[in-house]
Amino acid sequence: MEEQQTASVLSVKDWMITILLLAIPIVNIVMLFVWAFGGGVNPTKANYAKASLIWAVIGIVLYIIFVVIFFGAVMSSIK
Repeated sequence: MEEQQTASVLSVKDWMITILLLAIPIVNIVMLFVWAFGGGVNPTKANYAKASLIWAVIGIVLYIIFVVIFFGAVMSSIK
């Protein structure tokens, strides 16, 4: 049988520090990877970091698709 894990609830102070770190460019990306894949992190924060990274990848993919379609349309209208 699987043993159930109990994690402490993150306080408002913990979330304030988390949000502050995520507001700093470059640091935010590094910290998301540390929280998502590092050990000893609160599972709630780890899940939040993983979800944020997934949304970032989805946004990058959609951006690339948009740029390819847009520049393809522009280049085809120039000819």
